[in-house]
Amino acid sequence: MKLECFSLTENPPPIIAGRSERDWMDDFHSRFPYRCLPLTMANTTGWEILCPTDICIHWNGGKDKTDIVISSENPEAEHFAVSHFSHGVVTFHTGYLFRTPPQWAVWASGAPNHVKDGIQPLTGLVETDWLPFPFTMNWIMTRPGTVHFKKGEPFCFIQLTEHHKMDDVRPVIHKIEDAPLLQQEYEAWSKSRQEFNQNLENGDAQTVKQAWQKFYFKGQKPDSRDRAQIESHLNKRRLHMPVLAILMSADQ
Repeated sequence: MKLECFSLTENPPPIIAGRSERDWMDDFHSRFPYRCLPLTMANTTGWEILCPTDICIHWNGGKDKTDIVISSENPEAEHFAVSHFSHGVVTFHTGYLFRTPPQWAVWASGAPNHVKDGIQPLTGLVETDWLPFPFTMNWIMTRPGTVHFKKGEPFCFIQLTEHHKMDDVRPVIHKIEDAPLLQQEYEAWSKSRQEFNQNLENGDAQTVKQAWQKFYFKGQKPDSRDRAQIESHLNKRRLHMPVLAILMSADQ
């Protein structure tokens, strides 16, 4: 299966596999957020499109296109980021026309858990299995002020989704008592969690040394009788980096 990325300019923005690192996660005591596997997996489940240059965006709070001023030392930036929709919306050009297999679409958003003060990414679902023209990535200013995007910072994050199947999904609400085995597993986790937190609060040396429970990270259920790793569990994403089509042909 391929995600085909057709460049529309001579030097389109770089595309790389999603990175797990985030500045705010690095700044946490003991880098604690990296222990949360759902965070790091989300950060790496897709591809980042990176800013080719530094840009500065200033919005005075007005509703006109001219109320946003985008500046950069690189003159090519004027074709990369523009005020197109007004109302504090900034439009970024990805530089690519994407093509996916039938029934698959591109989910375009900001990089997961990549926090920027004063501006919010707008998420779009694009039917790239037929679309013959590119889409743009848009961000909306959340208040008047100035924000900066640095060269190499992700301005767009793309994932693939077989979105037609979503219409067949039927959410069903149950009581936990309707699934006795699942209830038993849940209660085992709850008891283990409470005991661990209590021991941590009491300063139990072994618990403090352990620091955190690793059931989810290891893909294990908390019931001590069933510590086999779940076969489908992943604790690290290994996405392919984009390659030039000519190199792929040579490899094949």
